[in-house]
Amino acid sequence: MTDQRSGQKPITLHADLSLPAEVDTAALDWVPSPMAGVERRMIERDGGEVARATSLVRYQPGSRFSAHRHDMGEEYLVLEGTFSDNDGDFPVGSYVRNPPGSSHAPHTDEGAVILVKLRQMPEGETRTVHVDTLVAPFLPAGAPGHERQVLFEADYERVAIERLRPGVSLEASRQGGEELFVLDGTLSYGGDLYKAGAWIRRAAGQEQPVASPDGVRFWVKRGHLPGPAQ
Repeated sequence: MTDQRSGQKPITLHADLSLPAEVDTAALDWVPSPMAGVERRMIERDGGEVARATSLVRYQPGSRFSAHRHDMGEEYLVLEGTFSDNDGDFPVGSYVRNPPGSSHAPHTDEGAVILVKLRQMPEGETRTVHVDTLVAPFLPAGAPGHERQVLFEADYERVAIERLRPGVSLEASRQGGEELFVLDGTLSYGGDLYKAGAWIRRAAGQEQPVASPDGVRFWVKRGHLPGPAQ
């Protein structure tokens, strides 16, 4: 069965949110999108070209995507280069959250790589969020050597960038599931080590202890996942 709006056969990839999942995005191939100069590394996906999705998207210099609407919202973190749209230019480190019903025509002059999540917001969300994570403050998060930079907070999810100094260990969060993406350094999650580019998802009740042997900075979303399937 194909997606009638795009003609693409639906893809189901780590789509069951109640199951644990992890992806080494650095080991994935870049897959061409329907737009020239735009490629993706698919992390999780449920649908055709219009899909609930988490991906890395790479824009070649001078590339652009046609104007489109995000019926269920979009959020992204710029990992490389500068990403631009109707709202302006967003250099590396920019976190952007566009609510359901928003639209834009993204492009880039110098090229960009973004971590992007599509169709994962509730209909009632209306606020646009722009955060420059290179200048926004990190605040103590409880344990010594653990700091947090809050990007978004609501009763249904919390998004942040966190960092741990070398040797810091934390108990499992138990905050309604969590999704992590390692930005730099080494993350120990449940005793397993993950480098930059690693993506990890655990359902509510499956969260694991977090530590770092040499320091780490990671993007994290919590509180948005169901419990494990019974």
